Amino acid sequence: MRKVAETSEWVRRVRELRNEEGMNIVTHNDRSDLKPGEYLLINTKPLPAFERGISKEVRAYVLDRNGFTCQMCGIAAGEPHPDDGGRKARLHIGHIIDKSMGGLDDASNLRAICSVCNEGASNLTLNRPDAIKLLAQLRRAPGKDQLDVLEWIVKKFPKQAEELLKKG
Repeated sequence: MRKVAETSEWVRRVRELRNEEGMNIVTHNDRSDLKPGEYLLINTKPLPAFERGISKEVRAYVLDRNGFTCQMCGIAAGEPHPDDGGRKARLHIGHIIDKSMGGLDDASNLRAICSVCNEGASNLTLNRPDAIKLLAQLRRAPGKDQLDVLEWIVKKFPKQAEELLKKG
C-alpha cells in the first residue's frame, strides 16, 4: 500500500483517494468482513465527487461542542456500537434541519451523529430532553446509575466539578 500511495502516510492517502478523488475504497468500517487495516477497491471508476459545504473548523467545533458523542443515541466516538456488530462508533456531522428542508450549514444547525443513527435519520429530528426531564429520569434511576452519571459528568467537566467542590 505504501508503494502505491507513494507516501509513508498511506492511511491518509487512502482517505484522500476516497474523499477527494472519488475512489470506491471500503474498509472494516464499511464492511464487517474486512479486518482493520484491510482495504478493498470496489472498482476503478471514480464515484461522483461531492461538495463539502462544512469547513473542517466548523466540523471540529461541532464535534467538540457535542462532546464527541452522538446526539441521538449517546454513544461516544470509538466506543463499540451494540447495533453495529460491536464495531467502533464513527461520528459524522448531521443537519438538525436537513438541507432539503431549508437547513443551513452553520454550526447552530449541525450535530454530531454516529453512522448507525445517521443511516436511519432520513430527515428525522428528535426533540432533545430539557434539563427538568433529564433530572426527573435521573431521580427515578437506581443509586448506582446515578453515581455512574455523576462519575461521567465529573470526567466530562473536570474544571467545573472542581469549582463546585470549592464552593462547597
